[in-house]
Amino acid sequence: MCLWGCGVCLDLPQNELPRFFPDISTNAGRMSNNAEVDMKDVELNEVDPERQPMTAGNGDASSALAVTNGIVKVKIPDEQESKFTGLSKEELLKVAGTPGWVRARWILLIFFWLGWLGMLAGAIVIIVQAPRCKPLPEMNWWDFGPLYQIGDVQAFAGPSGLKGLEAKVGALGQLKVKGMIVGPIHVSTADQSDALNLTEITPSVGSLSDLEALISAAHKKSISVVLDLTPNYKGTELWFSNNSVASVAEKVKDATDYWLKKGVDGILLYGVEQVATGAPLIWASIRETVSNHTEEEKKKVLIGVIEEMHPEKVNRLLNRTAVDLLFSDVLRDKYGAEIGPVVETLYSHNGAKLAWNLDNRVQGHLTNLSDSVNIKMAQLLLLTLPGTPVFNYGDEIGLKDENTFSPAMIWDLSDTNETTKTEVERSKSLRTFFVTVSDLRGKERSLLHGDYVPLYSTSTALAYLRAWDQSERYIVAFNWSPTEQVTLELKHEMLPEKAMLVVNTSEEKVDHDHFMTLGKLELKPQQAVLLKFPYVA
Repeated sequence: MCLWGCGVCLDLPQNELPRFFPDISTNAGRMSNNAEVDMKDVELNEVDPERQPMTAGNGDASSALAVTNGIVKVKIPDEQESKFTGLSKEELLKVAGTPGWVRARWILLIFFWLGWLGMLAGAIVIIVQAPRCKPLPEMNWWDFGPLYQIGDVQAFAGPSGLKGLEAKVGALGQLKVKGMIVGPIHVSTADQSDALNLTEITPSVGSLSDLEALISAAHKKSISVVLDLTPNYKGTELWFSNNSVASVAEKVKDATDYWLKKGVDGILLYGVEQVATGAPLIWASIRETVSNHTEEEKKKVLIGVIEEMHPEKVNRLLNRTAVDLLFSDVLRDKYGAEIGPVVETLYSHNGAKLAWNLDNRVQGHLTNLSDSVNIKMAQLLLLTLPGTPVFNYGDEIGLKDENTFSPAMIWDLSDTNETTKTEVERSKSLRTFFVTVSDLRGKERSLLHGDYVPLYSTSTALAYLRAWDQSERYIVAFNWSPTEQVTLELKHEMLPEKAMLVVNTSEEKVDHDHFMTLGKLELKPQQAVLLKFPYVA
């Protein structure tokens, strides 16, 4: 049916038109009265893109129709555009063979290889001239953080003993400690060697299953467990008597093998100089027992404790006993005035394979050092010297000994009343300081295994540098005097003009990015600081 005589025919039934063209039904009567169609209503221009039929392109005339307000728009295809087909293969080969293109290709190829060789040479020069990283030293688990000594398990964890200690493993993990020294917890009667049973746990402390549960819980927190097997820990002579050293040492050897098989990570013994001298062959077998239990992934440790205070004698005993770590009283005896020379002497002989302690279960806590001891300074010293720091339980909060060297540990640091408020705030501050420095020591390579470089040492002040390869360097400075301010002139080829303050034992608030002049470093009475500066090639 043709509606307008436009030449476009729609082969549709009469009754189907209203469905496809709604406007036609309303205008049909009007269009029937007009014999001629107004050609202005027929637009032969291209339909707007949004008006194009969705069925366009199927080749039918109806597919080119679009409806707009009753107007049928017809798209008349444009004339076919000519397409550029480019050069043929023969033409390309003919052009490519011309002398100009041949020279151009050779020039580009030469430039490519010259550029490639230049980059290769530059990379080689950079690799050769770049400073090589210093190889990391051999590290054992006790080198990565402090050791925590718990002599009286019940004083530390409560009457439940080993079970209570298992519940406190998480708290030790917060202190970033890498090992706990437990005990002695074996059965022993003071000065009676016949009653000694090194493989049986005192019933009031716990059972074998309790110890195994403690070891498992500690290992999940990456904390190792060392057992104190000192034989006569309740009596006057640690090995009962000179005549019984050999027989007691045999029991220690058997007990060492027994407990290492149960999963403990090391053995500690007081008075090792006595057994190493009195029973050298048995002592060698004890060391061999520990080394035989060493696993490929984790080494077992043998720790000795002596009462020697002279640095040269400590070095000799360390060589004679051949223990992995040796605790002594040398740092405790020289604390303050003569620490610098002591550390230099021990470090020059033993490198970083040292253990540093200022107290132990026999001599009490850090508060016993002196009446005016600054606990934060003592913590900072132990945690920044090269080697393994060792703390007695409660040192992180400044626990005080009151008529006993095994006071009950304080776990509740909430403010109870005005009388204890100041003491509680002090304990919180000490613990926060301990955690901050302990965390730094475990993360920073210069503090973990860096070289020890003396910078300043007098009877009232001490300063040293910890530096490792291309890592950030750390300066530690102390003023031991309780009354006088000191000014340190720190000069060294590795030092910059200023360094940034990281840790300060003073309660005075300073800016986070506070810098201190090293050539004129002022420290208030009993103040210590930890400074850092970047490595510069």
